[in-house]
This record gives sequence, C-alpha cells and structure tokens, in this order.
Amino acid sequence: MTEQTSPVPAPTMWRLRNDSSDLPEPRTYTRVFTGPGTLDSVAAFYERVLGRERDLWFAYPEKNLALAAVGSFLLVEGTEEALAPFRTTHGTLLVDSAQPYLDRLVAEGAEIVYPLVKVPTGSGFTARHPDGTLIEYVEHRPTEEGL
Repeated sequence: MTEQTSPVPAPTMWRLRNDSSDLPEPRTYTRVFTGPGTLDSVAAFYERVLGRERDLWFAYPEKNLALAAVGSFLLVEGTEEALAPFRTTHGTLLVDSAQPYLDRLVAEGAEIVYPLVKVPTGSGFTARHPDGTLIEYVEHRPTEEGL
C-alpha cells in the first residue's frame, strides 16, 4: 500500500525584502493590471525588458488578486470585477512608515479615501492629493510567519 501525503500548500507570499522600515526613500510603483492566469507571463515580460527579476509576489485572496513587482512596476492580476476598485488609483508608493505620510497628507489637505488598514504585506492607505491624484501608500512588514 502506498502512503498518501498531503500536498504542501504553495506559499502565499514571497518578497526579497519583507520590511520597508529602513527604506531610504519611497519606491514608486506604476500599476499594470492583467487578467486571470497572466501574472507569470506579464512578469516574465517585464523581467526581460528591465533585465531584472521580480522581487515580490503575493496572493491577496480577500480581494481575489495576485500581485508581483518587477523594478518600478506593480503587476496586479484579477478579473475585471476584482480589479475595478483598484483601477482608479494612479500609483503605489512603498514607504518606510505609513503613519507619518498619513499625518502629513491630512495636514496638507489631502482626502483619505481608504483609511490605514492591515494588508497582506503590512499596512497601507489611499489618499487623494489636492490635485486629484489618487495614491496608495504602503509599508511592508514581516508576516507572523517571517515572510
């Protein structure tokens, strides 16, 4: 009789750096939206064009998304329905700590569209700048599993 083993679940997150607290300056991401099942091929395209490998990948099951980063591109995979709430955001800014940015933005008259909340990579919020630009601010922190 052959022993049956349970398959090991695939990791839900991989990051080259899991903590942005020592980031010397914000990292700007241009968002690229892609349909279901295309994240790997789209990431491979950007890897070839930029000559560098992706440094972030994670599943975001609560939002039915998967994301990867290659250089300054944040690739977001999902159905049109899942992507719809994210398409209006112009970009993502990875910062050392989200709260100081939130405080400065409020002091400068920005509208906080989505409050500071926990996200799979740490925490983040979305603000509409006085000029109308909609930016997501995110800080990365290690997960409980150390990812």
